[in-house]
Amino acid sequence: MEEVVLRDLKMSPCLEIYGCKKTGRCVIADDFQKIYDLLLSSQGIILASPIFFYTVSAHTKILMDRCQSLWVKKYWIEKTPFGKRDAAKKALFISVGATKGKKLFDGVLLTVRYFLDTFNAELWKSLLYRGLDFEGDVLKHPEYLEEVYQAGKEMARILQ
Repeated sequence: MEEVVLRDLKMSPCLEIYGCKKTGRCVIADDFQKIYDLLLSSQGIILASPIFFYTVSAHTKILMDRCQSLWVKKYWIEKTPFGKRDAAKKALFISVGATKGKKLFDGVLLTVRYFLDTFNAELWKSLLYRGLDFEGDVLKHPEYLEEVYQAGKEMARILQ
């Protein structure tokens, strides 16, 4: 298992230069290259992001956008038919948002599912928490921490 903290990486946004058309690998030489390999070799992924303006953080969105190269690999180079799901990998998505709006997570869940599809992962479970804004807010909700802990254990068990 490897932990990746996106804000610690040096990753350019996707520049849509389509250097990935030949091999499916992004040609921008930065920290994304390591993430690309991890996504392809992993059995599962746990993705966590706060919600800003009803979507994932900028760091998370940069990662997602750079996976355009994986989309190109899958759908243009390998010619995988659209809609064909080969979800060999599992994903757990954890997110928090400050507001209690009914649709707070609607758009982000769609985005996460399409992101996961680029490397053949399916959204196994999502843990979504409203009303958390500041560092430490989650400590007032030990039940959230326990739920996340148990989900992580269950995912590890499933992936063995």
